[in-house]
Amino acid sequence: MTGQTWNRGDGFSGTPLSPMTDDDDADEISDIEDRIEALAEIAERCRKFILASKIAIAGGFALLLVVIFGLFGAGQVAALGSIALVLGGIVSLGSNLGTLEQTEEAISDAEAIRAELIGGMGLRLVHDTPTKLM
Repeated sequence: MTGQTWNRGDGFSGTPLSPMTDDDDADEISDIEDRIEALAEIAERCRKFILASKIAIAGGFALLLVVIFGLFGAGQVAALGSIALVLGGIVSLGSNLGTLEQTEEAISDAEAIRAELIGGMGLRLVHDTPTKLM
């Protein structure tokens, strides 16, 4: 059974016969931190797309009002364009809100695993360290 791994259920795996050393924990914590950074970048991209979607929806409604009130001689093409802009913005907004929610949940899960690993390392606090070495 040497060399086999098992899935812990949290997206990470371990080996059942060899206990994890501090280096393994440190490596796993580093991997989790890298994952958290990648997820944070994804969340930031989602926030940018959410803002762009809201701008598209507002722009589509403004253009639709211009068409409805007959300002600037806008025609049927502008009306269809404004409706498409609003619908596209709504779809993009909903999609990115869902992705952002899932990403933030994944970040929370990864942070909880990281905290559990750090808490299980048995770190100790160093008190009364000298300010100067002589």
